[in-house]
Amino acid sequence: MKQFLLPSVLIVLLGVGVASGGHVLVFPGEYSHWLNMRSIMDELVRRNHSVTVLVSDASPSINYNDTRDAAKFNFIVFRVPFSRAEIHGVTEDFVYFSTYKSQQASVLQKMMMMQNWLRQAVHFGLLQCDAMLKNQELMATLRDARFDAVLLDPMIMCGDLVADVLDLPLIVSLRFSFGNAIERLCGHAMAPPSYVPAAPLPYRDNMTFSERLVNVGLYVFTSAMSQWFWRTNIDHYYSEIKGRPSSVCESLGRADIWLIRTFWDITPPRPAPPNFKYVGGLHCKPGKPLPDDLEAFYESSGDAGVVVVSFGSIVANVTTGLSDVIATALGRIPQKVIWRYKGTKPKSLASNTKICDWIPQNDLLADPRTRAFLTHGGTNGLYEAVYHAVPLVGVPLFADQPENLARLQYRGAAIVLDIHSMTSDELTDALNAVVNEPRYKNNMQRLSELHRDRPLSALDTAVFWVEFVMKHGGARHLRLASRDLNWVQYHSLDVAAALLAVIMSSCALCWAVTCCLLRRCRRRKWEKQD
Repeated sequence: MKQFLLPSVLIVLLGVGVASGGHVLVFPGEYSHWLNMRSIMDELVRRNHSVTVLVSDASPSINYNDTRDAAKFNFIVFRVPFSRAEIHGVTEDFVYFSTYKSQQASVLQKMMMMQNWLRQAVHFGLLQCDAMLKNQELMATLRDARFDAVLLDPMIMCGDLVADVLDLPLIVSLRFSFGNAIERLCGHAMAPPSYVPAAPLPYRDNMTFSERLVNVGLYVFTSAMSQWFWRTNIDHYYSEIKGRPSSVCESLGRADIWLIRTFWDITPPRPAPPNFKYVGGLHCKPGKPLPDDLEAFYESSGDAGVVVVSFGSIVANVTTGLSDVIATALGRIPQKVIWRYKGTKPKSLASNTKICDWIPQNDLLADPRTRAFLTHGGTNGLYEAVYHAVPLVGVPLFADQPENLARLQYRGAAIVLDIHSMTSDELTDALNAVVNEPRYKNNMQRLSELHRDRPLSALDTAVFWVEFVMKHGGARHLRLASRDLNWVQYHSLDVAAALLAVIMSSCALCWAVTCCLLRRCRRRKWEKQD
């Protein structure tokens, strides 16, 4: 009898596990956003949940034909009327202008470039929205799948609208929006400009008067421009699909949980609604053994150790002049160097430097023989460096990278250089400093301890809230009631007007009574005189 008991119990337990598993529909972002989302997806699958990824056939970074991913995730691929090359080309144009041309461009040129890029991005985005929401067969498939929740990176347009149409709980995974506009205007997360720097300004929370002046200006500008941009380019589409006046902010604002991919080890503290969960570094994990060729390279470094160099998933190479500056500097340090680089081999490349098309970045940074990390300051690499306590030399290129690196520089864990004026001597000196001066390593070690010291890891926290939303059918009790108020009600202008009316009426009444009493007194005085 006992020999059948254990198998029977296992079958029952397995059956319970399958029954309790949820079904999540995921709209992942592109490039590094995809890598972040994959961490959550992998953990959901490990916990016996089913994950379906809705992705266009023109995705520039999601390989839905990868057999390893196909074994874990269910990909639903829909056709769009543009190519992968077109969408990737728009991104590359934006990155190239932001990195190499924006310094010399006038304010007008920058605004025109941004307007042109946004116009193209919205054009492709709305075509993708049509390919999802106006595809009756696809929408019927999604309805029949009976998902428990939608996990969305807002980089992908209309994922929130799909969740709204399907009446599914929504979880948003976000790093930042320009001027914190989406968080403030849609999520109603307070951001007092007196001490909360507007992303991506590289300010501390203790700002000078001039910095606060710039900060307030950016908040006002991004609020006005965001509202104008949404209303003139996107809101009409939401209204058309829903059959009533609606907006992108109303749709995003119904999110049950916001997973913000930053944490208080780097980001200045700020007020947060109860449905905002800060999960910076959710992709960080202990390192795995290195491949044989990289292990042999590390062994050959001796006591000097290794410096890791990477400029992210979008910028795989740099201009020829810059690559020669970097290669010359790397050749002057005593460490061995592993450089993720796909461009033309620099003429000044030294024998201590190994170039790779791809590197296991987390595993390299986890190795105790890694002495420093030369990086552009992208959020993923930056948190991996913090997690593994590797000091940085930063060369920010665009977007949030100057802000990220400035915060680490404030904390004494990094040296930041300007890509437009950096020389080989400056880069060599910076690398030698972070490797040889203990304060950089010590400061980064302290940040690493703060980062790791949480009740739950960042990934466990993110997955807990995804499971919470699936289990309870949402988290409406955590959403602020402010999203149901209009602008007048939110700022209590109607209450202020009512109080002002009462005060003015009271003052008028008091004045009238006073005048009446004074007239009576005068009349009595005249009567006595007569």
